[in-house]
Amino acid sequence: MPRVKKSEQALPPIANYESFVNAVTEAYPSLSDRFQQVARFLTQNSNAVAMQSINTIAEQCGAHPSILVRFAQHFGFSGFKQLQGVFQTRLSTAAPGYRERISALDADLEKNKRKGNLGFLHDLVVRDIATLQELLNAVTEKSLADAAKLLKNADTIFIAGQLRSEPIAGFLRYVLSMLRRRVILLDPAGGLAPEMAQVMGKDDVLVAISFRHYAKEVVAVADVAASNGTPMVAITDSQLSPLAKNAAVLFTVPEDEYSFSRSLAAPMCITQCIAIALAALLQEDSEATPHIPTVTENQRRKV
Repeated sequence: MPRVKKSEQALPPIANYESFVNAVTEAYPSLSDRFQQVARFLTQNSNAVAMQSINTIAEQCGAHPSILVRFAQHFGFSGFKQLQGVFQTRLSTAAPGYRERISALDADLEKNKRKGNLGFLHDLVVRDIATLQELLNAVTEKSLADAAKLLKNADTIFIAGQLRSEPIAGFLRYVLSMLRRRVILLDPAGGLAPEMAQVMGKDDVLVAISFRHYAKEVVAVADVAASNGTPMVAITDSQLSPLAKNAAVLFTVPEDEYSFSRSLAAPMCITQCIAIALAALLQEDSEATPHIPTVTENQRRKV
């Protein structure tokens, strides 16, 4: 009989989706590479897991269906079907109507899949719509308020975002500068971002933005923040992200890890919302709608 690895010994049964994600997050470092691959897919594609067959999920995940079964059993379930029930319960309670919405989107995709480049545009747009709607279920009032409070009280706001996240980091620097915050963008020029981050202190805040495959320098900067006691607002794709473990406020943006084109619509949307929440906090004595001025407006005020 083959010897069972410690990381593949069965764990106690798990009652709900939140408990499952917490258990996976805690066990993740000790899981085998194959189990880590499955864990990432399941936690980043929860709605697909709830709705699709085990064969379809296995194909998208890049693993054999038997791996999914063993993964479920590792976390105390009788099989993958029982684990999938946890995802289905979450979907039915957290996002009423999502199944019908996705079915409608899939039908639209099927009708437009042979329409050339316009079909590609349609594909991207409807998937962004679904992701943005799911974002409403993933973000809480408390997380937005906590992030805004940290940014308001920070002496200096450091921003780290590279590769695909670089445009988001640049945009956030712009809006925070317009709100008259002291901002430093830890850009990759010269490979000095981790060194620049060493000056971060307990009265500062780091906003770290990274998605799989996580930019090494952004992860390094996040580790520096943890060592220096600097609070971090993390915008990433999963509770299994290397940014998640030390985040004071964590925003997980749902996305399809295995799609060719990863949209910036949802990450940009949450970034804009954080900025608006900050503007509202800075302007809380005003009855006006929260407003982020532009460079032109600020120049006009000086005249």
